[in-house]
Amino acid sequence: MNPYNYLYLSALLFTIGAIGVVVRRNAIVVFMCIELMLNAANLTLVTFSRINGTLDGQVVAFFTMVVAACEVVVGLAIIVAIYRSRRSASVDDASLLKR
Repeated sequence: MNPYNYLYLSALLFTIGAIGVVVRRNAIVVFMCIELMLNAANLTLVTFSRINGTLDGQVVAFFTMVVAACEVVVGLAIIVAIYRSRRSASVDDASLLKR
């Protein structure tokens, strides 16, 4: 299989994630779309690493996955806190936590 097909797939996944972040209002769906965008970036890094014959992109992708795992913990904690206080997971309700 041509490695450039992986780049096309990565661009498609990133586009779907970006559209999901802009269009959707549910915080959990937006959160999943951000994770989809991070996975698309990881796929791009690994593909370029494979094309160049080095391990640099794969190492960076590994650290990106570690950061994404930390983001999941913090992000879900914030989403649960918003849901418990407002009984809604809407992104628009996040601005109401200032009071």
